[in-house]
Amino acid sequence: MKLIQGSFITGYVTVRVEGWYPELFFQRCASQGIMVWNIQKKSENVCSGNIKLQDISGLRKQKWGTNYKLTFTSKRGFPFLMKKFIRRKEVLLALTLSVLLIFSLSNIIWEVKITNVPKDLEEKISKQLDEYGIHRGSWTFTLDPPSEIQQQLMNDIPELLWIGVHQKGTTFVLEGVEKTIVEEEEVDGPRNLVASKKGVIEKMYVAKGQPMVRVNDYVEKGDVLVSGKMPTADDENADASDDEEDEESPELTAAEGEVIAKTWYETEVTVPLTASTDLLTGEKKKKYHLKLNSFELPIWGFGDPDYKQAHRERNEKDLYFFKWKLPIKFVETTVSEKKHQQGKRSKEEAIEAGIRQAKKELQLKLGPDAKIKSENILHQSTENGKVKLILYMVAEEDIVRQEPIDQGD
Repeated sequence: MKLIQGSFITGYVTVRVEGWYPELFFQRCASQGIMVWNIQKKSENVCSGNIKLQDISGLRKQKWGTNYKLTFTSKRGFPFLMKKFIRRKEVLLALTLSVLLIFSLSNIIWEVKITNVPKDLEEKISKQLDEYGIHRGSWTFTLDPPSEIQQQLMNDIPELLWIGVHQKGTTFVLEGVEKTIVEEEEVDGPRNLVASKKGVIEKMYVAKGQPMVRVNDYVEKGDVLVSGKMPTADDENADASDDEEDEESPELTAAEGEVIAKTWYETEVTVPLTASTDLLTGEKKKKYHLKLNSFELPIWGFGDPDYKQAHRERNEKDLYFFKWKLPIKFVETTVSEKKHQQGKRSKEEAIEAGIRQAKKELQLKLGPDAKIKSENILHQSTENGKVKLILYMVAEEDIVRQEPIDQGD
C-alpha cells in the first residue's frame, strides 16, 4: 500500500486489458517493476487495473509483441484535474484574479494603531505619518523600514522620548513614550542658594533672600550666594539686657535668584590632518526583485547603472496572503552614485576644526543657556598625521543650586 500512496498527486489511470489470459499481462508488468493495483476480472478475456501515470510508457513497451488490446477507461488524479481546469479559461481567469486580489488586499495597510501616548500627541504622530505616506490604503512594500520610520518620528516630534514601530500583517502598530520634562526639584521651605561650581560672579538677580556675594567675587563650590536668613530690624528702644537675654531669631525665606558666573574648563581634542568623505551625487536607480530564500527574480530595473562607485541600499518587505507570511520577499534596491573625496587640511585648518568641535561638545555638556565666551590653546602637538590640542575655555552660566536651611537648634 505504501507504494501506491500519493498516486492521486502524481495521477493514475485504469487500464482495460483484452486477450487470452489477461491477468498474465498484469503479472508480466509487475515483474518489470510496474505497480498494478485494484485488478478486477471482468470476464474470461477481460481484466482491468490501475497503474501510475508515469508507468504508461512502460506499459506500452510490455504490449509490444503480444496480442493484448489495451484501453484506458478512466483517468484520475491532480494532473488530469489541472488539465481539465486549464481548459476552462473563464474559471482559470477568475481564480487568478481572485488570488491577485486577495494578495493585494493582504499587503495593504488597513489600520494604524498608536498607543500609550496622550490624544494630542497621537494626533501629531498621525499627521506626521500621513506626510510619510503611512495611512490606511498604503502598500506595505512601498514604505520605509520600521527603523527608519522610528528615527524620522524621533527627529520630527521632540515630545517623543521613544517610539516603537511594528508591522503585524495589515496593521501598523506604534507604541510611544512621551518625553517628560524633568525640572529641577525645588526645595520646599526655607533655602539658600549655593554655588554648584567655582567661578567669578558676573551678574546677580536676587528676587528673595540676602545676597552674600557681589559681582567680581570669586566663589568655590558650596559657597552661599544668597541666604534665606533675612536679618530683622533692630529695635532702637529695646534695652541692651533684653537683647542679650531674648535675641530675636532671623526671618527665614526661600531664596530666589539667578547668579551668572564666569567658569573655566580644560578640554582635549584630536583632529586628523587628512579627511576622507563619501558624497552621493544625487544620481540613482531603483531595482525591484522577488526573493525566495537565496534566489532573486528581477521584476524591474534590469542591469547595473554605469557608476564608477556606487552605494547600495536594500529594503526587504515581507509579503502576506491573508494573515500568513509568504516565503517570498519584495526587495527594493536603490543604487546611488558615490564619489570618494580625500582632502588634506593645513595645521591651521585642523586647529580651527578642533576648536569648533571642542566648543560644540562643551555647549552640549553645559546646556543651551550657557555661553562660551573665549578659548585659549594651552598646548598643541602634531604626530601620526593628527593635531592634538589642549584648550582652556571660558564660559558664562548660572551656577545656582538650592540647598535647604537647617532649622535645628
